[in-house]
Order: sequence, then C-alpha cells, then structure tokens
Amino acid sequence: MDKPRFLQRLRSGAALLGVQVGSDAGEGLFWLSSELLRWNAKVNLTAILDPNEVADKHILDSLAPLLLLDPEARSLLDAGTGPGFPGLPMALARPELEVWLAEAVAKKVGFLKHAIAGLGLGGRVHAVQVRLRGEPEREGIPPVDAAISRAFRDVAGWAALGAAYLRQGGQLLALTGGGAEAPALPGWKDPQVHRFQLPSGDGRTLLAYRRLPEVSASRR
Repeated sequence: MDKPRFLQRLRSGAALLGVQVGSDAGEGLFWLSSELLRWNAKVNLTAILDPNEVADKHILDSLAPLLLLDPEARSLLDAGTGPGFPGLPMALARPELEVWLAEAVAKKVGFLKHAIAGLGLGGRVHAVQVRLRGEPEREGIPPVDAAISRAFRDVAGWAALGAAYLRQGGQLLALTGGGAEAPALPGWKDPQVHRFQLPSGDGRTLLAYRRLPEVSASRR
C-alpha cells in the first residue's frame, strides 16, 4: 500500500465528508489498512482488496458516523464489527472514546486483538467474541453511551437489539446504504439523518436515534 497516496485520499475524503482526522489518527489508519490487507492474504477478512476502496469503504465510511455521534459520548458498542469497522477508526479519531468491538467470527476477533495491540489501544478498546442477543451482562458488555452497526439491514431489528446495551438517554446509530429509508420507530424520537457520498461515488445513509423518555405508571 502506497502511504502518501493513501494519506492524501484519506485527507481529501475526510475534508469532503466534513470529518476531522489528526495526523496521529492518519498514521494509525494507514497501519490498520496495511495490516488488514496483509492478514487478508492468509485469512479471509474482507472482500475489499483495492487500497483506494479500503480507504473509502472501510476507513472513510467508518469516520462518517462521527458527524452525528454525540460529542459527550464516552463509550461505544460496535455490533458485528467484522475486522473492526466502524469501531476502530472511530476510536482512533476520538481518543476519549472507549469502544467495545463485538464480533462472532474467531478469525476476525484474532485480527481485532492484533490491531488493538499494534495501535496501542489496549485498555480503551475491547474485542469480544460474541453474537449479540440482547443480554449485555452475560455477554460481558457494560452499558454504553452509543451503539452502532453497519451489519444490520433492518433498522428496526437493530434498534430492538441495540436498546439493551444503551445507557438511559443513549444514542443508537445505523450506517446503511444510500437509498435507505429513515423509518420512524415506536419508542424512539425521529432520527437525525445524514446522507453522503464516498469518494468512490457510493451513497450512504447515517441514522441516529434516541429513546423517548419512559412514562412512569403514576403519570399514565
């Protein structure tokens, strides 16, 4: 992977999206991308092999949720993270963010642990081999300020699952395709919606939901 070309694509793409990426984060994102392709030569982690597509469809795609992520959020669950997307790039760009990476496939968790160690993120980023079933205590995942997934095609299904992991007032994010709808969900406020294009031209839709306050029995 050509480092200057990758970093230039990263900088220009981030500027296009309106996302801030510091120089330290850029170095980490280059290392992560290089290691992903190096591992992928032996262990199938991703079908995206072209360095430009890695920059666009893994890295920039993963940074875009920062546009709607609550600036006060200090913890994040990435459900079905695969080889670390979007959670690892978000952790690199937001050094104050503690991130839980949930993934069911052992070889991908092996890569996650390698990446966490190589990036010096131990103690702040955690890889958990688990298929999420809405049982955070049993799964070893604490309540978080925000939860994100780009693995779910059904936003309502993700909201039903993700709600179990959120603190009161937490934020649920969904990263979906460019033509995706932004459904109103029972029990949730109407979503913030951000539609954008990657440098490759692929469209994306980012949705951010918050739970409606629960009404106590005495007020019903």
